[in-house]
Amino acid sequence: MDLSQKIIAAILAGFFLVALIRVFSSPFRLALKLLLNTLLGFLALGAVRLTAGLTGIALGLNLWNALVIAVLGLPGFVLLLLVQWIL
Repeated sequence: MDLSQKIIAAILAGFFLVALIRVFSSPFRLALKLLLNTLLGFLALGAVRLTAGLTGIALGLNLWNALVIAVLGLPGFVLLLLVQWIL
């Protein structure tokens, strides 16, 4: 391979790398947002668990609560609190 072929190969590899980053950045952002929502929701669940003796409101950690909190984040946590308060 001479120098011009190496330059063309490097440019094509760069374009391929940029295309891969663009293709996989959206799912990665979604997964990162889901992970952040889950973490914030579980921190809020821990805070409710610590104050359950004072407030009388307790939320269990189960699959449905985890899914609601993971998808909706803090608004999902507030939704679970409202449902618990109403029921």
